[in-house]
Amino acid sequence: MTKGYIFDYGGTLDTAGHHWGKVLWHAYERQQLPVTEAQFRKAYVHGERTLGSAALIEPNFTFRQTLSVKLQLELDFLREKGDWPVDETTFQQAHAQLLNDVYAGVLRTTAHSRDVLTQLHAHYPMVLVSNFYGNVNTVLREFQLDHLFNDVVESAMVGIRKPDPRIYNCLNLSPSEVVVVGDSFYKDIEPAKKIGCQAVWFKGESWTDEKYDETFPDRVITDLAQLL
Repeated sequence: MTKGYIFDYGGTLDTAGHHWGKVLWHAYERQQLPVTEAQFRKAYVHGERTLGSAALIEPNFTFRQTLSVKLQLELDFLREKGDWPVDETTFQQAHAQLLNDVYAGVLRTTAHSRDVLTQLHAHYPMVLVSNFYGNVNTVLREFQLDHLFNDVVESAMVGIRKPDPRIYNCLNLSPSEVVVVGDSFYKDIEPAKKIGCQAVWFKGESWTDEKYDETFPDRVITDLAQLL
């Protein structure tokens, strides 16, 4: 019996299960930036590693500000490596176009997530568990999601990162009564099952071609509304 939910944030509530790398790459395609996917992937990895090692995101940064920093790091990398040799005006125009493109998509997705979570919130306690940059509470307020969670557990704040299963000990319920919902098989599904929780894999477009055993999670969904 389900008595509570634990949700991942990034890649789950903001991109409908799609990996952030793929979401950004498709924006590059739509905006017709003249770089290859291989070049973009290197820039994306550089950006994520930089964000993981340098305190560039402040606790009061909105998601739009966070996204702006991500894109700046990627585009700087592409220009410095010579993959995208452009002047400053072209650089700033591309940055603004990508930012507006991606943020508009996030607004649409989080609005849908909010509708579903609002319905679940009427019946279940819910907790958010996220490997984020220390500003997830600001982001939740930005998208009007903050009132839907009984608690928010952010890796940057508690010093534990997924897939460490200890991060899921955050609802005063038996693990078998808790449903963990996330997009990452490795960071969400496997640790949730390890401690005895139910696990729902929100399956979207993956960063790699790796195949997973879809019988391992209790359920596989492709739209958050399927939880209803």
